Amino acid sequence: MRKLLKGLHKFQSSYFPANQEIFEQLADGQKPRVLFITCSDSRIVPHLITQSGVGELFVIRNAGNLVPPFGAANGGEGAAIEYAIHALGIEQVIICGHSNCGAMKGLLKLEKLRTEMPLVYEWLQHAESTRRLIQENYAETKGEELLAITMAENVVTQIENLKTYPVIRSKLHQNKMSIYGWIYDIETGEVLAYNPDTDDFEVPQTLLASASNEHFVHTDAPPIPSAYQNNPSVQPKNSGNLPSWLPFEQADRIYRGSAR
Repeated sequence: MRKLLKGLHKFQSSYFPANQEIFEQLADGQKPRVLFITCSDSRIVPHLITQSGVGELFVIRNAGNLVPPFGAANGGEGAAIEYAIHALGIEQVIICGHSNCGAMKGLLKLEKLRTEMPLVYEWLQHAESTRRLIQENYAETKGEELLAITMAENVVTQIENLKTYPVIRSKLHQNKMSIYGWIYDIETGEVLAYNPDTDDFEVPQTLLASASNEHFVHTDAPPIPSAYQNNPSVQPKNSGNLPSWLPFEQADRIYRGSAR
């Protein structure tokens, strides 16, 4: 707490005065451009990852970056989504998963949570589609590879859940809504974006040529780590020199598990 109080003092004595004009403008209302849905994990800092300013992101955080399908829960997620789109006029949504996600670890051992953390168990029921897809199509995959696949599949599943909301469906029908799927690697800082045309997670810059597609997004991603450049086992199917920290098999058939 002492560290937090020191930080508060620094904010009030230094950062706030230097940016007082911005805060005065924001006092009259907010106009964020992006709804950012991500995990509650303390290692994920949306404004830091995107280098966005105060008031630019409307953030929803929960365990596992889950989006309960419309009508499946009366929690705050649905209300926040509805408010962000209808009241704030947001037209871009990012669902961001991340490496080494504790919620996804729990999803892979769901029954163990029933007695130990019953509330977490109930919450993860909203990721049942992800759990079943993994169980029925990746039975031979284990360890870190399975966790990475689960996280990526879950991002795509949550995009589909988001589309069940009437306010989202209406905007999509009018071509006024863009939905993006990201995965963030904590260790490298790398961000990959989901490309539905190739069923791959790719470096965001590679999608710029198709930026008009509703699923694509641009970001200033970090340099490609040399470890990925030199490891052919993690190259996605659509390019021999694009990095991916997902296994090749996953890049080759992301979200096509039901077809196996």
